[in-house]
Amino acid sequence: MIKRSKGEFVFEIFNYIFLAVVSAAMIFPILHVAAQSLSSDVAISRGDVGLWPVEFTLSNYAIVLNDTSVWRSFMISVFVTVVGTGINLLATASLAYPLSRNEYRGRKVILMLVLVTFIFSAPLIPNYLLIKSLNMLDTVWALIIPGAISAYNLFIMRSFFMNLPNEIIDSARIDGCGELRIISSIVLPLSKPVMATMGLFYAVAHWNSYSSALYYINSRQLFPLQVRLREIVITDQMGEMDTTFENLANMSPEGIKMATIVIATLPIILVYPFLQKYFIKGMLIGSIKS
Repeated sequence: MIKRSKGEFVFEIFNYIFLAVVSAAMIFPILHVAAQSLSSDVAISRGDVGLWPVEFTLSNYAIVLNDTSVWRSFMISVFVTVVGTGINLLATASLAYPLSRNEYRGRKVILMLVLVTFIFSAPLIPNYLLIKSLNMLDTVWALIIPGAISAYNLFIMRSFFMNLPNEIIDSARIDGCGELRIISSIVLPLSKPVMATMGLFYAVAHWNSYSSALYYINSRQLFPLQVRLREIVITDQMGEMDTTFENLANMSPEGIKMATIVIATLPIILVYPFLQKYFIKGMLIGSIKS
């Protein structure tokens, strides 16, 4: 057993305390929101709700889950997240792989152009005019296509591809494999860690995005869940809920807001445990080379 110095021991104790404080600062607000979503209107109005529900009730979730507009927005968000993440991974891998191979000419020029987009992002008005000229306004594709490739994720995936053994790729070429066969049969199966990591990044970005919908979507029928959540939480449009409940006047506005927040947050949280085993490995391997 390696004996630690006094300085290392103090640093480790400080590190644990610091991480505990940061974790508490992140977890306590989530617990408070969840507790309010499960508490009665009277308890919330009195300010009795802390980290544990008071006068436990599921009526807030019942009202939200019976709201057809919330379900419609939920399905729009699911579609944008699933389809958008698939397009993101396909487009990012298709560009990152050739940029990671030394034999491809012009890759430094392309890398420089990608780097420019990473440092200088396009303003809103040119983006709006471009999407309008592509006839994507008021469609879900306006939420997917413009962000098909993230420069940051591209550089991480390129670094991962650069760490793949060149001998395997050269052997496949000697055996007569084309580039598409090499990518589909060799590169992508070996890239599960970075693909899972980038997939999680893209999925979280799609699920949490609402500014693009505010800019490019006019029809309320196409609003994703985050925009519907914004309407409920910020603009307080509770009266527009498509609910069949007769006691809507006696509902808890704050409780319904908190229940909507929990419903909007829970799906993306549940995805993380399935990708956790790939997450750290993908980030570490992808950061070895630049």
